[in-house]
Amino acid sequence: MISFCDQIGRSIELKEPPRRIISLVPSQTELLFNLGLDEEVVGITKFCVHPQQWFKSKTRIGGTKSVKPALIKELRPDLIIANKEENTKEQVDALRDLAPVYTSNVSTLDGALIMIRQIGIITGKEPAAEKIIHIIREGFADLSPTSGHQKTRTAYLIWRNPYMSVGGDTFIHDMLTRCGFQNVFAGQTRYPETSIEELASKNTTLILLSSEPYPFRKQHIAEIRQSLPQASIELVDGEMFSWYGSRLQQTPAYFTSLLQKLAHHS
Repeated sequence: MISFCDQIGRSIELKEPPRRIISLVPSQTELLFNLGLDEEVVGITKFCVHPQQWFKSKTRIGGTKSVKPALIKELRPDLIIANKEENTKEQVDALRDLAPVYTSNVSTLDGALIMIRQIGIITGKEPAAEKIIHIIREGFADLSPTSGHQKTRTAYLIWRNPYMSVGGDTFIHDMLTRCGFQNVFAGQTRYPETSIEELASKNTTLILLSSEPYPFRKQHIAEIRQSLPQASIELVDGEMFSWYGSRLQQTPAYFTSLLQKLAHHS
């Protein structure tokens, strides 16, 4: 018997490691792949783009906030993997009638590592999970932001019309901090709306434009630069800042490259 609490305090009990898993979370889908659960995963969302072979071959059960319960029922899962923020509470609660649901709640690197360990245990892949955790820990331990970035007043934008940024209680904020950036919205929660005028009033010197959920492009740099000519503006890979599964193995190297690029431009 496998029995423990998930990250929202819900009890999970399984008689044996699951053989039919559905993932409702893109970054955790990728984790399941890296844990070696190819045969066990039977359903994913339309946003689970990694790995590409699963995106092409696995049954898609809708979006992260618009799952199709009837299709999920047809797949006969014995475990559903969800996330407090990325999925809706009402849908996740309803799915508990179909199968045990593990729900993650990740806002820090430490929380991500706990999630990876828990999913490793519940799926019978603990050694593979511990190997991933070790690689992530080593990578972040070696990440050394230069002192020049530690007072860089930074806004990380995830949306346009209206502009939206990230507050101090988000996973992205933790990643910004590990890069040595000072999040100008650290005192706010979740994803506050903002404006060019507010970014200027906060003396924002670095603006990071994420590739997701809004797909910022080069033309948006020019759009913002017209009003904030003194700020540095960079397009960044949103997956590296917001995916909290096994992709974290690649994140420190990406951050190092980004910091070197910013240092070169300054």
